[in-house]
Parts: sequence; structure tokens; C-alpha cells
Amino acid sequence: MLENKEPIATVAVRELAKAKPFYRDILGLKLADENSEVLTFAAGQFRLFVYRSEFAGTNQATAVTWAVGGDEVAPIVRELGRRGVEFERYDIPNARFEDGMYVFGEFRVAWFKDPDGNILSINGM
Repeated sequence: MLENKEPIATVAVRELAKAKPFYRDILGLKLADENSEVLTFAAGQFRLFVYRSEFAGTNQATAVTWAVGGDEVAPIVRELGRRGVEFERYDIPNARFEDGMYVFGEFRVAWFKDPDGNILSINGM
């Protein structure tokens, strides 16, 4: 039924005015559309909806993940750090934390938060 349909990631925020520069300028996503309640960003061939909600930032798990090539994770983490993004540190057994990302053999992942506390990540192998 849905196996050939593309999902759309959605993230709740309290203030679109604060979220817009983070997703557009810090993360570098292209703003494709906006209205008073929703910002729509282009992310590759997919869309990311950022919408206003009183429940913003209450999810304690990863909301959106960007899968990039393994050799792209470190340069992206460096650039995001240069733009002011702070990376999360978690107690993860058998993982090494280096330069803002966790290393599990060839797999790398970095978690960070948007202005409302939504957890976002990039990963690659």
C-alpha cells in the first residue's frame, strides 16, 4: 500500500521565526514554501515540514536523520560546528566519541538539537 510512496519528515517547533534561520542558514536546507504555520524545506528529493506546535521539543528520541556517505560525516560535522551547532554526548557502550561524532567501526553518527530541542542526526558508513 505505502511501499512506493515517499514519506515526509515533520518536526514540531514553537516559533517558526527561530526555526527558519536554523534549518535554512545553519543546516543549509532550501526553503521551498512557507505559510503562517508550516515551513517546507527541500532536502535532496524529499521534503521536511517544520510546523508550529505547543508540543515542540518533547520527543526524547531522534526526529530526523540524514544518511550521508561515511567520508562526508566528518566534514559536515566540522562545518556544522563552525556554524555554532553543539553535538550531543551520550553514554554509548562500545562507541568512541571523537570530533563531535560517535564512531562504531566504519559507521559514524553525530546527534545535535535544533533551537526547540528536537534531536537530529547525520550518519554514514
